[in-house]
Amino acid sequence: MVLKASHVFKTKQNVRILEDVSLEVMPAEIVAITGPSGAGKTTLLNILGTLESPDVHTQTGLWLEERSLLHLPDNSLAKIRNHSIGFVFQHHGLLTEFNALENVLLPGMIAKKETKELNEHALYLLDRLGLSQRKLHKPQALSGGEQQRVAVARALINHPKIVLADEPSGNLDSPNARQLHDLFHELVETLKCAFIVVTHNTELAKNAHRILKLQDGKMV
Repeated sequence: MVLKASHVFKTKQNVRILEDVSLEVMPAEIVAITGPSGAGKTTLLNILGTLESPDVHTQTGLWLEERSLLHLPDNSLAKIRNHSIGFVFQHHGLLTEFNALENVLLPGMIAKKETKELNEHALYLLDRLGLSQRKLHKPQALSGGEQQRVAVARALINHPKIVLADEPSGNLDSPNARQLHDLFHELVETLKCAFIVVTHNTELAKNAHRILKLQDGKMV
């Protein structure tokens, strides 16, 4: 088991967003979470990634491998996010003042990793994602698909146990979207990390190992 959530509830402004949601993700597994807008998919992903806290509930649990993530101090959660969880968002979030290589390096620099090893791994990831010739280009000089692949490389730089991707292909055309999801499968095979992918695209979700559907805050 890589990630496990048990009996997750979330209320915002007196509206129940998530109600008794449980899931478990195994090593080298891709899990797709689908459902209509407003179903709570992004909120669930944020809770799984410790960016938000669930409601206080006696049965609620959240574990990364065997470690409970609930009730940890913010600095400990920040370290866990940096070292063990990769994030890929619909809007890639690349820093425009940095080139592709520098964007990929940032999480490793925050983790204070050894510079030579970090650079080698960043260059390997960019080459693996077909971006070795674009490593010195800034985001505005890259296509949408290239920007998203840089974001994937950035998510992988610290060898995470799991990558959480929120509509990662939402701003891509169909060929680039399909290529990105195929890439996730290749990375699972080669790097052995797990993926949770939130997507509206049912065709692409079918390529995951499992599909979970959220509706009205519940897993159905």
